[in-house]
Amino acid sequence: MNIKRGNIFDLNNLDIDDQEIIENILETNNIKIERIVTLQPYVKPGDWYDQDKDEWVILLQGEAKLEWADGRITQLKRGDYLYIPAHKIHRINSSGSDKRCIWLAIHGKLK
Repeated sequence: MNIKRGNIFDLNNLDIDDQEIIENILETNNIKIERIVTLQPYVKPGDWYDQDKDEWVILLQGEAKLEWADGRITQLKRGDYLYIPAHKIHRINSSGSDKRCIWLAIHGKLK
């Protein structure tokens, strides 16, 4: 595997035309690591995630609310992390208005 270097907070080379940018940082047969940038305010009603793999995510910058299929809301602030089992249906309900959210997400068979 080649050495890949970057800065999780550097947004200069991203095409920020959409409300969400997903950048693949590393992927193997067992695991995928992504940087996700959501522009604020962010609300995308109707777009649900139903992922085949487990996800561990940490919010590195900003604040956000995740909504679950049963209507529950989980509030996250900078530094909060969350384990989301496969097929736990969720979406970003909203995010704050002062800056972008930067997430680090790890997908795979985590348990």
